[in-house]
Amino acid sequence: MVNQQGGEVATLGAGCFWCVEAVFAELNGVERVESGYAGGQNANPTYREVCSGTTGHAEVIQVTFDPQKISFREILEIFFSVHDPTTLNRQGADVGTQYRSVIFYHTEEQKAVAEELIKELDQAKTWNAPVVTEVAPFDKFYKAEDYHQEYFKLHGEEPYCRVVIAPKLSKFRQHYGERLKTRSSAAR
Repeated sequence: MVNQQGGEVATLGAGCFWCVEAVFAELNGVERVESGYAGGQNANPTYREVCSGTTGHAEVIQVTFDPQKISFREILEIFFSVHDPTTLNRQGADVGTQYRSVIFYHTEEQKAVAEELIKELDQAKTWNAPVVTEVAPFDKFYKAEDYHQEYFKLHGEEPYCRVVIAPKLSKFRQHYGERLKTRSSAAR
């Protein structure tokens, strides 16, 4: 999907949206990242409802990016590198369908790219188990409550941020330093 400004949109779930939002917010070519919910049956779900595991929604990020600076495939390569796509309905201690690995494709081209990359990753035996990332059509994105937006940026000193997000972000910065928006953000 291309938005009115010409950016492309990707909707991805990789466990806790705070972790994934922090990574993609620093990536060159990414114009906007919003945390939210997708893939469920209830309209306008709340965080509490999604965390109950009964709505069918996944915690996701919606990434608006400039395809002239970064391709959808590159977005997915980074997505697969920052979470474990082989664990069904969980990331670390976060367990439930709301934490599933999922790509909600906006176009048939996005679907084809996602399926091809998953096939390549499995054939290369990138992990010791097959990729279980769901590839599903995008339907609706519900922006999460304001206190979830830019969570790591605003609450980086909280225990969850220091123990879970900071190490993931540090590893991302080391591996993708040349892809960051600014060099100074990589040094933080």
